[in-house]
Amino acid sequence: MSELFDAVDALLASRAPLPPPAERKRLRSAHGLTIDEVASALQVRRATVSAWESGRTEPRPPERDAYARLLDGLAKLYPADTDTPPTETPDPDPAPEAETAPTPPARETQPRPTPAVTNPPSAPRRTPPADTSAPRTPGTPDRADARFANGPLAVVDVDETGQALAYCPGGLLLEIPAKSLPSLVEWTLREGRLGQPKLSGPGKDADPLLVLTEAALKRYGLPVALTEEERLAGRIPESHKVVKQLARAEWKLTKRGFGPWARIYRPATGLERACVQLCIPSWHALDTRHWGSVGQLPPAELARVLGVYASRVMTPRGSTAVTGLELMTALHPPTRASEPDADGKRHSERNPASLGKDPVDCAPCEAPDGHPLLKDLPRFHVRGPAEKLFEEAYDWARPMTDAECTLRHLVGVDVNMAFAAGANGLVVGLGAPTRVRNPAFDPKLPGSWLVDLSHVDLSHVKVAKDKWAELDGGLLPSPFTPKGDRPEGPAWYATPTVAYAVELGYDVAPLEAYVRYENGRYLDGWYNRLRDAHLATMADLGVGADLSPEEFLAAMDGHRGRDPELAVVASAIKATVKGGLGKLRERPRGEGWRPGEPWRALSRPTWRPDIRAAVISRTRINLHRKIVKHAAFTGQYPIAILSDCVVYAADGESPLDFLPYRQGKPLPGGFKLGINPGLVKHEGTQTVLWGEEVRERFDAPDLNLARYIKDGTVTDVDNGE
Repeated sequence: MSELFDAVDALLASRAPLPPPAERKRLRSAHGLTIDEVASALQVRRATVSAWESGRTEPRPPERDAYARLLDGLAKLYPADTDTPPTETPDPDPAPEAETAPTPPARETQPRPTPAVTNPPSAPRRTPPADTSAPRTPGTPDRADARFANGPLAVVDVDETGQALAYCPGGLLLEIPAKSLPSLVEWTLREGRLGQPKLSGPGKDADPLLVLTEAALKRYGLPVALTEEERLAGRIPESHKVVKQLARAEWKLTKRGFGPWARIYRPATGLERACVQLCIPSWHALDTRHWGSVGQLPPAELARVLGVYASRVMTPRGSTAVTGLELMTALHPPTRASEPDADGKRHSERNPASLGKDPVDCAPCEAPDGHPLLKDLPRFHVRGPAEKLFEEAYDWARPMTDAECTLRHLVGVDVNMAFAAGANGLVVGLGAPTRVRNPAFDPKLPGSWLVDLSHVDLSHVKVAKDKWAELDGGLLPSPFTPKGDRPEGPAWYATPTVAYAVELGYDVAPLEAYVRYENGRYLDGWYNRLRDAHLATMADLGVGADLSPEEFLAAMDGHRGRDPELAVVASAIKATVKGGLGKLRERPRGEGWRPGEPWRALSRPTWRPDIRAAVISRTRINLHRKIVKHAAFTGQYPIAILSDCVVYAADGESPLDFLPYRQGKPLPGGFKLGINPGLVKHEGTQTVLWGEEVRERFDAPDLNLARYIKDGTVTDVDNGE
């Protein structure tokens, strides 16, 4: 008889409705149970119970039956009108939010309408219960395009039963029937409905991205980690069985082979494109310098992080640097469809807002050492400023004055998204350079100019129309060199640098120039998308764009701890800016290269050192302009500058102790606290005594303290260099 009762109980449990996710956690907590205890009793993973309680997944038989019985028993003990038992018991499992806590209001799951096309029986979908009141979760894919109904990417994992699962952004979970990598690629393209719509009218849709966990690697016959030889080569050998499987199925790999970011494709037929990209975190696809430890997150959390980045920037195409460069091309594709000809046919033509599909040679002065344009130079020839354009970020410092040593603190401020702000509205060349002798300088014409700026005196500069200021030029860095040294004669400069000399009130007479008559604001769309991604992510972290200075400093304090996963996204967005600009002048990466020979990056139309130089030039000039405005108004001068970080001596520990705010309003043209690109945040504060002791310890009176101001840790110093 007891067996019959058990069978009846099982039937009841199998059809019993489950309470909402938040109620599941309430019942567990009310009884003093931990997630580990529930997971152990049901013989599932801790992450599985966490997913049930957050609504990311729903339990399946046979675990569902036992879980329903547990929840039913707890509901009888702790009805909904009484939150806790008579002796109040705190939640015994206050684990990190990403793993155990229910989703807070700002991160609740968006309800998913049923797509018009359903998955076949072999790949049933499991979704969290609908909640029509829930706001959109960061990273939840836009369902407007049914082709990509499941989002831009999926993290592929294998559960305890051996079932392959695709974790999509927004909490969606798909079952994958594929048993081999070729069949996984086929499933992705035919049934996965993954991808992302194009970012520009003449562009292309983004290919679906699959992120393979270690369990997925094992299932599909791939190594969990690369050997040292494979790591150096950046790929597994072509003799690997999985590579052979792909070849037999008529799938191809790009020239880079099967590495951490592999692209598997078939040649396009007509307008149809068949390509899937793989990301393999355990092969170090996600650089820890920019992505932290996200590669070790559970699949659902990893899908969320990459989904937020994909929805706000673009589907990753490789490293953040590669993605930053690819974003430029996605926003300005090299070609577009022409107007119909006499026969009504359209043809491919150059997109006039783009860099085109063919690379162009840079000017000799813009070429880095080893470039083919310089192959005729003597072997050990060192190019000076009159031969080489050297626009780089600041690395400058000076000894403190006696007056500054009497102050108590050194306070660093950092410019938000400085290089993105430098790209905003910047006119850059789109085509090849034209050489001009003795040109008249035109601040609206992008190019490189050979001009003598040694006569510019920073002790007497124009700070506004018809308004000059007398400054202590010895306490200011030169705006014309990265080290802050005053130029000694003619040198090559990008247009923004020369234009700033004119702005300061001095005449310029270029001797020679390489100018680009075909030009435009190529980076505006790139800046706007990355700015919006940055602001949206910081807003999710509790840092809005309309806060007062005091509110902003308070919001920034500990903002990364509010949602560590989104904080990683914010870091990745910043790395996308810097890395993308760096890729514009990518150097050789081994491959047997020798000076004077071309390297792979030179074949790209996006290999444009002139654009990189112009952005860096404008960024450095923007910073110097603020420094001059600040000095003219307050009499305060920077102690050190490193790239976009500036250090001042002050009596207090806060930026508000030296920034000249009046009734909440900043100095016009000076530093302003805020999260927008170009505004500044607090980088760190140390004591003046710390700075003097560090410089004395390393016998480096010009040691750049901006490098260490954030946490005060000084590990290695080479005479301040």
